[in-house]
Amino acid sequence: MKKIITSVLVCLLMTSWSSAKVILPSFFANGMVLQQQSQVNFWGKSSNPSKTLSISTSWDKKKYEVTVDAEGKWKTKLATPKAGGPYTITINDGNNFQLREIWIGEVWLVSGQSNMEMPVQGFKDQPVLNSSEIFKNATNKNIHVFRTIKEAKGIAVDNMRGNWQVADSAAIRLFSAVGYLFAVELQQKLKVPVGIIQSAWGGTNISSWMSAETFKDFEKENRYKLKHPDSVIKTDRNAPTALFNGMINPLVGYGIRGVLWYQGEHNHREPDFYAKVFPVMIKDWRTRWGIGDFPFYYVQLAPNESVKDGEQISLSALFREMQYNTQFAVPNTAMSVTLDAGEQKVIHPANKPAVAKRLAAIALNQTYGFKEIAYAGPSYKSFTVKGNQLTLSFDNAEKGLKAFTTPSVNFELAGTDKVFHPAKAQIKGNTVILQSDQVKKPIAARYGFKMWVMGDLYNTEGLPASSFRTDDWFAPSYGKK
Repeated sequence: MKKIITSVLVCLLMTSWSSAKVILPSFFANGMVLQQQSQVNFWGKSSNPSKTLSISTSWDKKKYEVTVDAEGKWKTKLATPKAGGPYTITINDGNNFQLREIWIGEVWLVSGQSNMEMPVQGFKDQPVLNSSEIFKNATNKNIHVFRTIKEAKGIAVDNMRGNWQVADSAAIRLFSAVGYLFAVELQQKLKVPVGIIQSAWGGTNISSWMSAETFKDFEKENRYKLKHPDSVIKTDRNAPTALFNGMINPLVGYGIRGVLWYQGEHNHREPDFYAKVFPVMIKDWRTRWGIGDFPFYYVQLAPNESVKDGEQISLSALFREMQYNTQFAVPNTAMSVTLDAGEQKVIHPANKPAVAKRLAAIALNQTYGFKEIAYAGPSYKSFTVKGNQLTLSFDNAEKGLKAFTTPSVNFELAGTDKVFHPAKAQIKGNTVILQSDQVKKPIAARYGFKMWVMGDLYNTEGLPASSFRTDDWFAPSYGKK
């Protein structure tokens, strides 16, 4: 009888162990890229009745013993080496479960609204510049992409849908053009595997991408109100916190080098509000990831003709000004200028290669230490007045300035009446001398400070200046640099 009981128990135990199941988030999968030379988080769930499991990494033959909590959850940190691969990760909770084709390299998260989501194949009647060449050259197996499925949630969830793919012409067809082209620039320079995680959704406001804990402090001054559902439900993509809940929270903790952000069109008439919440959102994301002030690089709102803008002054121009100033107020941030890369009648400009190249230049200089790579265009410094001329001085123009159109058509001058008139611009070294027959005693200047403009001022490295003004008339609360 004892033998029978023992046999039954052994059978039950073997059955229990054989049915043990490891469940991993979708981004821990074959073909993934892990951040190099880091302690990367690695987590999941298990039905292991012994409440422990082991994880082995092939790159260093190291074995990790991990405790499974009462809810079946487990989490550990894996030490990653210098870039390389492919490797394997083996998980044993009674049965061996192995992840293959694991690469170690550089990982970036790209997020925002439609201009970040805009795929290499473009949108209907809105192409991406040189897309046929991009597809033809998509042969680099060292670039892997992960595109999250768009899901808005009422409360924060732990899981999301998506899969890793080698960035061939088929995989990038629906993948972020900016994200993919940024990866191309990085991989060519760094010569390591690059992983890009896309979590973006068109037509969304910044409130959707904020956590409930951060948004609640700004709810009264925002047109969107926070709801408090009792369960995880699908909700509107513009409901406050909905996209953080469904498309950012599941990713929190995944090892990344930094974030690229391309959002603002939906909030372009709210520069004051955005100036308050944008730094808070960045700080919150960084706090949750727990890896310090990781790089957070973002794209300027591209000029576009809109029927809804400011009356006394362009709200779009104020928004661009706010974005420009943010990079000096928030550590380890920088902006890719797009004043010359917009389209008058199209909200999704085609020149995504320029945006990606400029973001990559920022990352290569600021994150990876290639100081010989220029990453910033001319930056307004100060002005002087002599007679009827106003002279502007610039930083980031040590080798001089250049106007794409000669002379530039985007400068204006104003006198004490605060009425701006077109000004003739003469470039001299790293200065621009302005004069207008309609302004005898100038006291203020502006460059490209309009809703629609095609930027035409560059430094000799070919990087554009952002729109700017020397005055503080109609000054919003966020102030000026």
